[in-house]
Amino acid sequence: MKVLGVVVAATMLALGTSLASAQAIKTIETDQAPAPGGHYSQAVVANGFVFVSGQLPIKPGGSHEIPAGIEAETRQALSNVEAILRAANSGLDRVVSVTVYVTDIANWPKVNQVYADVFGKHRPARVVAVSKELHFGSLVEIQAIAVSGK
Repeated sequence: MKVLGVVVAATMLALGTSLASAQAIKTIETDQAPAPGGHYSQAVVANGFVFVSGQLPIKPGGSHEIPAGIEAETRQALSNVEAILRAANSGLDRVVSVTVYVTDIANWPKVNQVYADVFGKHRPARVVAVSKELHFGSLVEIQAIAVSGK
């Protein structure tokens, strides 16, 4: 099967068509998560995956309201990720990789507890990165990659 894929790719390249252009790329938009505040999509579906943009703990609706406390912020950011995944016909159970940005590593135990509560037994690959500042004074931002379709 691998050989067939290489042959198809080589044929497409020979015909002047790249693999990227052969794949459908679809943007995802839902009002169940905050609207993008810049030139990006809430998520992009490509090549069998859903790439969810970093989600701040902003409630949907455009007010930029951030819940109080790191636990509530984490829960809201994950809720935004989940809403976007649902709109892409995926879900938290299909997440393969997560990047969590925190402004203070001292908050990590509380963030990790909410994360564990939300994901349950599912354990995607994960990166935790400290970022000095996040937009709107948020304490956490979460980005995810999931397998598309259920």
